Amino acid sequence: MSAPTAPAAPQPEILAAFEAAKGFMPVDEGLALYAAAADAAALGLPLVEVGTYCGRSTILLADAARAAGVMAVTVDHHRGSEEQQPGWEYHDPTVVDPEVGRMDTLPTFRRTLHAAGLEDQVIALVGRSPQAAKVWQAPVGLVFIDGGHTDEHANADYEGWAPHVAPDGLLVIHDVFPDPVDEWTGQAPYRVYRRALESGAFTEISAHRSLRVLRRTGAGI
Repeated sequence: MSAPTAPAAPQPEILAAFEAAKGFMPVDEGLALYAAAADAAALGLPLVEVGTYCGRSTILLADAARAAGVMAVTVDHHRGSEEQQPGWEYHDPTVVDPEVGRMDTLPTFRRTLHAAGLEDQVIALVGRSPQAAKVWQAPVGLVFIDGGHTDEHANADYEGWAPHVAPDGLLVIHDVFPDPVDEWTGQAPYRVYRRALESGAFTEISAHRSLRVLRRTGAGI
């Protein structure tokens, strides 16, 4: 009997949950992410997201994973990336913990999954990406890099998680902006995207605005 496969597009209720969730990914990029997740889930391996925030894109990965009988794993310290801190453009004061005075997106993330009916499909690793990657031992069907936008953080996410992508698995990178005017939003992800291509380990198979989908076609990173 063949393994179950995810449909190429989410059901209306899943797309509605995605649109209702707090986050930044537009619908068209979300649909491209879902299609990549459905493709990768056919390998029968977990799908990993680096950079959870409030769970908007996690909904799509989790639903594709559920349809294929695999798990979605999402990694985040839930204290917000650089551009989400007070005084920056993407800061949201509604996700600041008033008791400790720092961002805490974990409660909102949990509510997002509950509302979408996907709590049982997601393993949430609460901690920093490099440390989580060091203890992760299994191959994965997909790694979705959507974390911090400094070179330090983007490269650490790539170096930590790309080695776990199985042959024919997918590496998906968000916020890839080639224009230098986007230095604080997408230049580090762009440089990681270029690094992945130049490594010979990954081949680009699609691009949807700032979302790049690459398949593992060689060894290494």
